[in-house]
Amino acid sequence: MRHEKATRLLDLARMLAGSAEGLTLDEMAQALDVGRRTAERMRDAVWAAFPQMEAIDDPPTKRFRIPSGLDSLFQTPTAEELAALRTAADSLRASGAESRAASLHALEAKLLSALRGSARRRVAPDVEALVQAEMIAVHAGPRPFEEESVLATIRTAIKGLSALSFRYEGGSTPGRTREVTPLGVLFGRSNYLVALEGKGGKPRSWRLDRMTDLKALDKPAPPPEGFSLQAFADESFGIYHDEIQDVVLRIKPKGAEDALRWRFHPTQKVTQEADGSVTVTFRAGGMRELAWHLFTWGDSVEIVAPQVLKDKMVEELREAGRAHGAW
Repeated sequence: MRHEKATRLLDLARMLAGSAEGLTLDEMAQALDVGRRTAERMRDAVWAAFPQMEAIDDPPTKRFRIPSGLDSLFQTPTAEELAALRTAADSLRASGAESRAASLHALEAKLLSALRGSARRRVAPDVEALVQAEMIAVHAGPRPFEEESVLATIRTAIKGLSALSFRYEGGSTPGRTREVTPLGVLFGRSNYLVALEGKGGKPRSWRLDRMTDLKALDKPAPPPEGFSLQAFADESFGIYHDEIQDVVLRIKPKGAEDALRWRFHPTQKVTQEADGSVTVTFRAGGMRELAWHLFTWGDSVEIVAPQVLKDKMVEELREAGRAHGAW
């Protein structure tokens, strides 16, 4: 128990050393999943161990941070952490995400080079053993387009709050040069830039593999106040954004166990019914992609609502049937 408490205090110290703007007591409590009074006691214990910690006024509250960072004695990564980093990098490389894989491998090299010789020799055999014993399965599907120069230009524009121009070989007018306010990148089966074109419009998704001649322009283009890339992504089941629907799915008892472990959507609510079935509800657009996914559940799922999703599922079934001679 004492060891666990010491570990939790060290975790908090790392958070305070890793935050540029510092953390409030409420943020500490949320990150550590404890009450505010417990967070206060933990902060005081860390302050006693690291007197260089400072308090910053941020009315109506205060923020706390350790500006000088922590000594390497407290920062030595474990074999499990290094193995997880290597596995994630190898998984990205296997899926075609060369740029992000290279970044993670570079980070691993920096971490290892920062270790003292004895610590590096002690952890290396365990890392290799774990890497050989743990793999991430790469599922069938398209390899995402991820060219380093494209991502570098987008990131330059995002960091500089500047406009981005590119020639787009998709949409209704292929080949037209676009000038947009870049908001972020969504990585998935295909990778997309999320951006605003013009004033007063809504964010749109642009496939990276259809973009050429990218330039970060010397023109201010800050994102709209309050924009959240996560909130934008949550509006859709997949990538495509259309009208948001109230989705209600009933998973029959034979698929209930899988449904309880499955995440259909970040905003979902899951209810176990008396008959053994499971009801899943959430709000999202992207009914075509949702219909594609529901195919994988076979007859274990029933679409309760909306009607547009039922119609889309029937349409996809008919198209598949015609393609294979069923109709």
